[in-house]
Order: sequence, then C-alpha cells, then structure tokens
Amino acid sequence: MKGLELCKEYFLAYGEEMLKAFPEVENRIAAGLAGEGSECYGFDDELSRDHDFEPGFCLWLTEEDEREYGFKLSRAYAKLPKEFMGFRRQMMSPLGGDRHGVNTINGFYGKFLRGARAPETAEEWLYTPEHYLFTASDGEVWRDPLGQFSAVHEKLKQGFPEDVRKKKLAARAAVMAQAGQYNFARCIDRGERGAAQMAIYDFVKNAVGTVYLLNRKYMPYYKWAFRGMRDLPLLSSLEDPLVFLLETGNSPAEATGKREMIEDIVAMLAAEYRAQGLTDATCNNLSTHANSITDKIKDVSVRAMHLMAGAD
Repeated sequence: MKGLELCKEYFLAYGEEMLKAFPEVENRIAAGLAGEGSECYGFDDELSRDHDFEPGFCLWLTEEDEREYGFKLSRAYAKLPKEFMGFRRQMMSPLGGDRHGVNTINGFYGKFLRGARAPETAEEWLYTPEHYLFTASDGEVWRDPLGQFSAVHEKLKQGFPEDVRKKKLAARAAVMAQAGQYNFARCIDRGERGAAQMAIYDFVKNAVGTVYLLNRKYMPYYKWAFRGMRDLPLLSSLEDPLVFLLETGNSPAEATGKREMIEDIVAMLAAEYRAQGLTDATCNNLSTHANSITDKIKDVSVRAMHLMAGAD
C-alpha cells in the first residue's frame, strides 16, 4: 500500500471522528497529506519505510483557530491509535511531528513560499525554488470547508504562468548551450576531465528541468528528479541518455560518444520546442532557441531580464 492511501484510510478511520469532538471549529479545518516526504509525491517504495513512514495526516488551521484550538487538537491527535494496518506511528513530537498533525495554513506554506501564499509577480514565480513549488503543491486535500488551504494548493497546481515558463525554458536552453554544446568539448580538448564532467552536470540538470517545463510541471528536489520524470508524458525517454552522460567517463572515446549523445538530446528538445510553438528556429543550436523563445515572451519586463535569469 502506498503511503498516501495508508494515510487517507487512517484519516477516514479515526480523523473524521476526532474532528467531530470539536464542533465549534470542525467546519473550519482542512485535512489531507501534503508537503515533504516521498509518500506525498507518490514516489514511496519499500525503502521509504525505514524512516518517517507512518499512518498520519495533516490538519491545517487559520492562525486564529490555531491559537484557540491548536493545543487541544494536537493532544487529541497524539491520542489516536499508534498502530494501523500493520504500521506504527513514529514516536516523534507529542504534537505529531513536523510533517503530520496540527499546523497553520500559513505555517505550512511559509516553509516554501514567500508570504505563505502563491507567487503573484513574475519575479516571485521565477525565483521561488522550483522544488519548493513542487512540494507545496503535492499530496491531496481531503476536506477544506473554508477553502483557504485549497486556494493556494490549486493555484500552485496550475503551474508557471506562460511567460515565466518561457523565461525558464530560454534560460535553461542558454545554460545547456554553454555547458553541453560548447564548454564540454573545450574542457575535453584541454584535458580538463573534471571540469568536463561539471559541464555535463550543468547540461543534464537543465535538460531534466526543461523536460519538466515542457510538461508544464515543477521539477522536484534532485533526489526525485529522474523518478518523477518517468511519469511524464513528454520526453521521459530522455532519462537513459541523460543518465548515460552522468555515468560515463571522459576518455577520448567516451567523450566522442557523449558529444554525439548531447546533440541527440538537443535535437529532441528542439523538436518539442517547435511542436509547442515556443521557437521559430529550425536549427539545433540551443543559443538560437534561447533567443527565439525569449522573443515570444509578452511581458516586456520579463523579456528584458538577463538571458540566463531563471536557470537552476
């Protein structure tokens, strides 16, 4: 059983009844499972169960309701059954730990978002770490009578505004051009194999980020980037060649294979740029595509930013 399903079953078995003991605030409390943890992403497996894996759920309150009812709710949560469907709750904090239990809406979003709200300006969207956006929008909300928690959650799930998406795509294309199509070969020619591999890392990281953007998704923390990429409908097949670039050495023969692999990857990305109407360029030079994508940004202030602004 996946962790998200386990936690929902636990909430249905015990959480709903627990909330009925607080009629004054029951219809003001949001509940679900979201935030940090592989179970919130749907990526949990057998290995995930060696730490921080338990039946539990989150309750999100307004600041006012938390001041009046937070402690009582936390104590009620702590008294819920310690075992469920063969799993034990972790013995962390008596208030349910940082990931489960009672929290405020602002407290949850404040860990990831400026002002504990969805970004409002292009700059806020551009400079909020992408894995924070991913984490703040993951999981499920099972009840939210007030709708305050869900309002932020649903806005984040819509993804980047289109001009911001284009800006990030252009920036990543520029980095990939510099690192993969130019600097890698230069480092190899100079015998700088370590620097060459650092160039490969920059190319791969931005290529993976580009795949997420082309799918209109946020890229998660690097630990889960390839795992999440497998579920994407577009260009998930790039996982193997990108991993090949990371795993292969930089001997003369290997470097030649890498150069060819880079160009194959670039060709697939450029084809998808064109398929989505993001570029007018017909070549496979990513610098050219970066400028062409930038030209299609409608917001003048975003279009005027440095070409690489927004790349990771």
